[in-house]
Amino acid sequence: MADPSQPPVPTAFAPPPPLWKHFTRDNLNKLEQIKAEASKNEDGRPYKKKEWTAAELRALEIPDELRYLVPPDIPTGQYSVFGELQTMSTVLPSLKDQGIEQLYPEPATADADQDPSQPSPPLNHAYYLLKISKSLLLNFLEFVGILSVSPEQYQSKVEDMRNLFINAHHLLNLYRPHQARESLIMMMEEQLKHTREEIKQMDKVKEEVESVLEQLHAEGNRVGSIDTTDDTDPNKALKEKADAHSRLIWDLLDKEEWKEHVLD
Repeated sequence: MADPSQPPVPTAFAPPPPLWKHFTRDNLNKLEQIKAEASKNEDGRPYKKKEWTAAELRALEIPDELRYLVPPDIPTGQYSVFGELQTMSTVLPSLKDQGIEQLYPEPATADADQDPSQPSPPLNHAYYLLKISKSLLLNFLEFVGILSVSPEQYQSKVEDMRNLFINAHHLLNLYRPHQARESLIMMMEEQLKHTREEIKQMDKVKEEVESVLEQLHAEGNRVGSIDTTDDTDPNKALKEKADAHSRLIWDLLDKEEWKEHVLD
């Protein structure tokens, strides 16, 4: 039986908080009704669509069971994840600030005192990653040799390997802004390509519509020029002309597959 005086040991995977039980379809519908009532103007008519912020939702009169559905404020400072403190800062701390030996030179930064005619060369990440990888292989072989001769002296070699791994991990993290920028460029290029394809398809449909309209206009003029001066029954001649015109239109529409182009 566990000693109650000792602090509880944190588990590897914490259980979900009990507030998840409030995220039901009924509660979501109630919250939408409250938002709809609050978004009405003085005449009692709702606005077209209102984008609610978390601060505006918290200012409304919401029941306690619906308060968990309102997003909280963005956390600032530090937060705990599985017992380890994490910072909200997006700036990658340097190895020197963490008290770890840095095995590669500092990346080039824009310095006001630096001579613009002699800029600093950029850091070759791939070169130093390759050197660190080779050093890891060599240190691992030395580590195996130490374990076979004097296992009690393993600590120093483990620290060397740990330092190499941390430096390699930090070099990879320096690539994150570049990775995010390249991913955004690829997404924008894909969106631009898709938009150009849609515009090209629309131009193609436009040309086909104009061609059909020109044919209809030409055929209409031809049908209109038919001699319909029948003294015996003028209504019959007009009816025959209208029927011929209608058949012509439907034949052209079927031939050009108009409906299929519109659906596409």
